[in-house]
Amino acid sequence: MVVHQAQEHLVQEVAADGSPPSRYVLREHDRPTPATNAAIPTVDVSRLAANDPDEAEKLRSALNTWGLFAVTGHGMPGELLDAILDSTRAFFHLPTHAKHKYSNLVPSDSDDSHNNNNNNKKFQPEGYGVDRVDTDEQILDWCDRLYLQVQPEDERRRQFWPTEPPNLAGLLHDYSLKSQAVAQLILRAMARILGFEESFFVDKVGDESRMPSYARFTYYPPCARPDLVYGLKPHTDNSVVTVLLLDKRVGGLQVRQPLGDLAVAGEEEEGARWVDVPAMGGHELLVVVGDEMEIMSNAAFRAPVHRVVVSAEERMSLVVFYQPEPHRALEPARELVDEERPARYKTLQAKTFADGFWDAFALGERTIDFLKVKVGEDGGGGGGDQPNAPAAVPGA
Repeated sequence: MVVHQAQEHLVQEVAADGSPPSRYVLREHDRPTPATNAAIPTVDVSRLAANDPDEAEKLRSALNTWGLFAVTGHGMPGELLDAILDSTRAFFHLPTHAKHKYSNLVPSDSDDSHNNNNNNKKFQPEGYGVDRVDTDEQILDWCDRLYLQVQPEDERRRQFWPTEPPNLAGLLHDYSLKSQAVAQLILRAMARILGFEESFFVDKVGDESRMPSYARFTYYPPCARPDLVYGLKPHTDNSVVTVLLLDKRVGGLQVRQPLGDLAVAGEEEEGARWVDVPAMGGHELLVVVGDEMEIMSNAAFRAPVHRVVVSAEERMSLVVFYQPEPHRALEPARELVDEERPARYKTLQAKTFADGFWDAFALGERTIDFLKVKVGEDGGGGGGDQPNAPAAVPGA
């Protein structure tokens, strides 16, 4: 993949120059408008673990109406959550040359016919930088990020794990283990809601000890004209479930209501609205349903479209995406398919879907739509109707 010249432009440096350049400015009809305030549902996972029926009903309602919910009772020490956000802030405040050690632009192979011989680099998802830039027309998001594979532990690419601040890698390891326990608890509760054994979704994702997960640390610099840009464009998540640790002081995450078959890009459905997810001043987490769960559950659970808007204040977040093992078939569970509710999605490899996400996200499309995974749609960028289709080219 040719490295676009804008791939090397860090938003943190661009922001220091004042108003956003044209590469970041949205078309007038796409610019964020004021969102609605509403109470986001909250679920106490300690009560879920105890099979409390009232808490299970809260989870069911949250999944049916929002596709996301705040989490309390997770058992993570507040000191750990504060420390990893503080360390995240310290990383992004390092001098640029210190962060460049972990760049997501890496030397390309000399025989790679798709690389740019002028800079001899290629983009790949892991590491520090901005999201993939493909074209001159692509409107860029107002954020920098550090993206790392966390699990399985033996597949970590340590060259991208910062050694500065010195505590960040250890904090991420500790946090990821505790976050994974929360994700698996939620998956078990989701299975029980549908009347299945609690291992129903966990078994379909794969070996519990090797459940793939990726951490995304995102830095949203202050913006002089937040009305013109997105911090992160509207999207759904490449995950079964996603666990978010949000900035305690500054909000910006918004979710689109109601849940439905809205495309990420294009005109809004009549009656759709954006709702603010407020900054959580305590130690709550946020859990979001991802596209892979929507497929596996045959749309019993829906992945919400969400976005990030920015402000005159900097903002941080840490997001961990939990995915199926790459060799697994991604398809509606047979137990959730019958004559009254036929399969809504085709079968494809989990790796095909995960790789297709990077192509779809660069285009501002939902992966399910980009790969034409819905039954009745023809073809697809990743061979969506073929279980053993070769993986789409990743962001590299």
